[in-house]
Amino acid sequence: MTTLLRISQIETLAGQSTVLHDVEWQQFESILQDLGDKRSSRIAYLNGVLEIVMPLPEHEKIKVLISYFVQVLMDELGIDFEGFGSTTFKRVDKLAGLEPDDCFYIQNNVAMRGIRKLDMTIDPPPDLAIEVDVTSKTKFDVYRILGVPELWLYDQTLKIYILRDGEYVESQLSPIFGDIPIREVIPQFLEISLSQGRSTAMKAFRLWMQENLS
Repeated sequence: MTTLLRISQIETLAGQSTVLHDVEWQQFESILQDLGDKRSSRIAYLNGVLEIVMPLPEHEKIKVLISYFVQVLMDELGIDFEGFGSTTFKRVDKLAGLEPDDCFYIQNNVAMRGIRKLDMTIDPPPDLAIEVDVTSKTKFDVYRILGVPELWLYDQTLKIYILRDGEYVESQLSPIFGDIPIREVIPQFLEISLSQGRSTAMKAFRLWMQENLS
């Protein structure tokens, strides 16, 4: 008798991905349970194709910095938000699911306060999602299917995508942050973090915001 492998027995090396085909929804749910919550891997699922990605440490450093910059922006602008990190967002009726690098509820922050278990057939998608070094088209399509209004993709440069009529359109500005030149400013301070360290970059960014807002 052959014993089936558990997904936790399959190792995905840092910076690489494992792609599984013909995965039914219940299998996807079982795999999520098998993987558990305390892990660094990210998943994307669409129409039976499951991708498991293990980010590199550099990826995680950049993700943390961009998330910090976003929180400073909202703090300095007086924008309320709820951060949902790499929460698993999934819809069985769409056969789609993913885990962002980070995400925020902004317009819908009040509705999402105190939410312990998501139901994407009822709950709205996050207003802003952030992804670093995305090479998977699957993940981009899942964001579109889930209806995430604004998506930032960083890969040496920062690109902003806005969902319009069911498709993502690249934008020079973020509707959330108005005329602040996000695409230029955030990469600039990421470079400072590489040359002068994270603390220096974070302090410099907050100072830049305070000076430019005043």
